[in-house]
Amino acid sequence: MTPSSRKSRRLRLVLFVCVLGLMVVAIGLGVFHKQPWAIPAADKQRQNPLTATQANLDAGKQIYADKCTDCHGDKGKGDGPDAMMYEPAPTDLTDPSSVNKLTDGEIFYQITVGRKPMPSFRKKLTDDQRWQLVLFVRALAEHQEVK
Repeated sequence: MTPSSRKSRRLRLVLFVCVLGLMVVAIGLGVFHKQPWAIPAADKQRQNPLTATQANLDAGKQIYADKCTDCHGDKGKGDGPDAMMYEPAPTDLTDPSSVNKLTDGEIFYQITVGRKPMPSFRKKLTDDQRWQLVLFVRALAEHQEVK
């Protein structure tokens, strides 16, 4: 076997291993993205300490406009300008069938902890701000117009 044929064989082997590795990573990412949220029972049962006053809804709307519209869109339909960059796609927050099956505690947990591609807001927003955001998300799902 000539030195050039050994190099060629070695190069093909390295390329094969790299392609195989990329396929495994892609499959792994696909599996993980389809996993449901694993929310602890205690967090699911948390109650929102805030009520849906106009002041809290307005505050939630402002937080949403600042932190969420790039992905979830102005109206919450999951169609923001950055939405197409992400897999899984941002949730349509106006869909009552997806939002209403979640407790306030579950929504709060998702906002707090995040999960790729959604960031965690634990350190970016206070507890009250995250609860106000829960109220606003509920209003979007109920198709309420927040003034």
